[in-house]
Amino acid sequence: MLQLKDIVKKYGVGDNVVTALNGVSITFRENEFVAILGHSGCGKTTLLNIIGGLDHYTSGDLIINGTSTKQYKDRDWDAYRNHSIGFIFQSYNLIPHQTVLSNVELALTISGVSKSERRKRAKEALEKVGLGDQLHKKPNQMSGGQMQRVAIARALINDPEILLADEPTGALDSETSIQVMELLKEIAKDKLVIMVTHNPELAEQYATRIVRIKDGELTADSDPFDPSKAESKDKKKKSKSDKAEKTEKSTDGKKKKVSMSFGTAVSLSLNNLMTKKGRTLLTAFAGSIGIIGIALILSLATGINEYIDNIQEETLSSYPLEIMRENTDTQGMIEALMKSQEEYNSRTFEDDKIYSNTQVYDMFNSFNSSAKQINNMKDFRTFLENDSVVADKATSIGYSYDVKMPVFTESPSGEIVKVDFMDMYSKAMGMGESDVMAATMNNPMAGMEMSAFGLNVMEELLPGENGEYVSDLIKEQYELVKGDWPKDYNEVVLVLRQNNELPDIITYAMGLKDQEGFNEKLKAAMSNEEIKDYGQMEWTMDDIMNKKFKMILPCEYYQKNEAGKGCVDLTANKTGIDYLYNSADMGTDIRIVGLIHPKDGVKAPMLQGYMCYTSKLTEYVINKTNDSALVKDQIADKENDLITGTKFMTDDYVEPTPEEKAETAKAFIEKADTDTKADIYRLVVSQPDPEQLDAQVEAAMKDFDRKQFVEQITSMYSDELGVDSSQITAFVDQMSDEDIKSYAEEAIRQQVTEQYAQMAQEQLGSLTNAELAKMLDSTPISTENYGVVFEKYTPEEISKSTYEDNLKLFGVADESDPSRIRIYVKSFEDKDDIADAIKSYNKGVKEADVIHYTDMVALLMSSITGIISGISYLLIAFVGISLVVSSIMIGIITYISVLERTREIGILRAIGASKHNVKTVFNAETLLVGLAAGLIGIGVSVLLTIPINAIIHSVTSLDELRAHVPVVGAVVLVLISMILTLIAGLIPAGVAARKDPVEALRTE
Repeated sequence: MLQLKDIVKKYGVGDNVVTALNGVSITFRENEFVAILGHSGCGKTTLLNIIGGLDHYTSGDLIINGTSTKQYKDRDWDAYRNHSIGFIFQSYNLIPHQTVLSNVELALTISGVSKSERRKRAKEALEKVGLGDQLHKKPNQMSGGQMQRVAIARALINDPEILLADEPTGALDSETSIQVMELLKEIAKDKLVIMVTHNPELAEQYATRIVRIKDGELTADSDPFDPSKAESKDKKKKSKSDKAEKTEKSTDGKKKKVSMSFGTAVSLSLNNLMTKKGRTLLTAFAGSIGIIGIALILSLATGINEYIDNIQEETLSSYPLEIMRENTDTQGMIEALMKSQEEYNSRTFEDDKIYSNTQVYDMFNSFNSSAKQINNMKDFRTFLENDSVVADKATSIGYSYDVKMPVFTESPSGEIVKVDFMDMYSKAMGMGESDVMAATMNNPMAGMEMSAFGLNVMEELLPGENGEYVSDLIKEQYELVKGDWPKDYNEVVLVLRQNNELPDIITYAMGLKDQEGFNEKLKAAMSNEEIKDYGQMEWTMDDIMNKKFKMILPCEYYQKNEAGKGCVDLTANKTGIDYLYNSADMGTDIRIVGLIHPKDGVKAPMLQGYMCYTSKLTEYVINKTNDSALVKDQIADKENDLITGTKFMTDDYVEPTPEEKAETAKAFIEKADTDTKADIYRLVVSQPDPEQLDAQVEAAMKDFDRKQFVEQITSMYSDELGVDSSQITAFVDQMSDEDIKSYAEEAIRQQVTEQYAQMAQEQLGSLTNAELAKMLDSTPISTENYGVVFEKYTPEEISKSTYEDNLKLFGVADESDPSRIRIYVKSFEDKDDIADAIKSYNKGVKEADVIHYTDMVALLMSSITGIISGISYLLIAFVGISLVVSSIMIGIITYISVLERTREIGILRAIGASKHNVKTVFNAETLLVGLAAGLIGIGVSVLLTIPINAIIHSVTSLDELRAHVPVVGAVVLVLISMILTLIAGLIPAGVAARKDPVEALRTE
């Protein structure tokens, strides 16, 4: 039962208040056909809207099934309209872009009915009004009567208690009006139908009750209803039962929260957008411009970063993280240079003076003061083998040792040569092997420098996992030209360069050409002569692979000197080398089993050497060297140099005193033969007495005559330099008296000594060696003269090497204590993670065990990716402005859509849609536009990358750089597009939700 009590409705504020309804009270039966008559503006439509919950009363009360609505909230009114009210409008108010079936289903959709159920009930409702065959037509494809019947079917779909009809026949012809009225009359048998009309004839003919209204007040009621008087007891009981049932339904409906599914909102918005395809497409394209810009920048950045990642992996394979046993404190050197520069900058320079710039010396001082840091490689290797970060981030780890593995081969002329560029170069330059050896041993970086210039013939291959001879990292960069990868310790591969080439100087070092040819070319180059004859230029692969190479270790070519002390180096002469090379008992044959070269596209191949061996050969060399008798003897004797047979120079070495030298000389004289004694006597007699020598010099200098001495010095210099005396007179004249006296005194002393020795030799010239030896035995010898004899005949021999030098020379190494560790990674990020792990390791060890290293590559290249990413983000920020602008434009267009769909908003509210539902509809529309914009932007960007890549490849040499839109980036950009358009549409959607449904329904 529906009851209105003293309903007052006023519009306007202040002095402009209009009273539309003034104290209206009326009660309606549960099923009757009520016609409300009155002139235009009398308040009948307002009364209908208040009954339907579209408009709210100013005062009074609307009682629904005994429940007051004074406390109703928006959601209660929404549920009331959806579950209890059905509206039939004069202008039908169908949503034009929805089909007939969808229009009827809409109320059920808001009620939360399942799709299959609402589809079934909508079809039944349309069949009841005679439109079962018009389900998929649009409203503009139907007549007015058909559209009104669709409106009736929509009103009935939720089985409402009350049907409200506002001028249902106002836009229909007479025949159609009768059909509609008959339909309403039939409905009124079970429901309350309240109709507002201007046509009294229709009201008289069809309505069971006519209510007249004038100026907002009820003036007549043909059949007033008072429940307490009009119903019998039984009827009351039945009515009460029905009322209770309906009250329960109504109460449930009131409490039940209506909810339009998001899918329905999307469907409504999509259908609306499809009616304006052109505008929708242009709007989406405009919104996609920012997406296109960002996507293109992202695609370029992705392509560049992927290219850099590839270069990083290749670069880091050539320049891994490297830790040396001996490390130079580069940071300390730089700090010293900076401090020197600061001191220089703080100096005060006066304008009228000239200064000497000592920055070059300061630089040398910084170099010299930079400490050599010794790393504990043994403990560090243990750490690397057990650390989880290193295991996860490092692609491979290579360990190198100070082993010696000299390899020899036969040149075309039959000469046995060492496969070593430095050895060949030093001989060409006239340097002895000892000089080269000393330079190499004193410079631990020598091997790295040779490798950097591509002059190392021999290089170790990075080992693989699980005992594999060759790492997959190498196989990823290199491919076999012929043969196979090494499978035994003495097998190597030859690394070829572009077009299967070898540097010509390496062909000399490998004995493919006579090294004399290299000597000639080097001399020609140093003499600025043109090199015309290049010699042999090509070989077959079989020639290379069949060539004999032999490794002869130092512990093999140093043989004990049977005729004296120390050892003999058999490689020091041709006979020894020939013996070692051709002996079946000496050395280890090295076989080239494969030829490899870098794969196409590899920019920075990791191998710098040419004859590349495996770690198994290194292990073999270490074990063979350590097990040799010579090495074992040297390790057991730390005081004597077994190579030279002399003592090692130690820190506690003390030179013999003059008395000790005299005793040694005496012992030597006693054992000397006659001839040696005679030579010793001549040596002793030739030494002037020091006191007499000093006296003669003093006497000669007593009468100092500068002019005389200048002439003598000039004559002496002239004879020594072989020039005319006049050319050096000026130089001698400008000397001071002290300098003249010093030169004169030294010249006199030397002259007296030579004259004395000459006179002594003349006096002894007639004596035999036997006589001289006898005279030596009877002649007293001073301590000074014994010292002279000692230095000439019995000097104490001290080795120039140290114990450690000898072990290095032999190539003694410990597999657990490498001299160099190379850690290979794929990216700078991984390398940074490993660097952090090393820092953590350093924090947990003693100061002496801290690992020092200099990562030069990181200093140069680690910021490249960051710079590119930074530039990309900056460009994206600029392009993002256009994205924001386009989103605002979409918001404006959404607002226009709100204005265009105002009537639809009113319809949705009339059938029970909440404000939230209306907002969802327009939010769904902005999301769809954002989705379309994002997809268009990504699609266009993908197409544009085709010509962009073509331009990049034609203009640059970066053939491997491929710009492409990343999948994740594309998804994120589409989501960003949807989110931005959603944000831009929030205000228009809010405006739509706040629209007055009554005003919205009046909008044309």
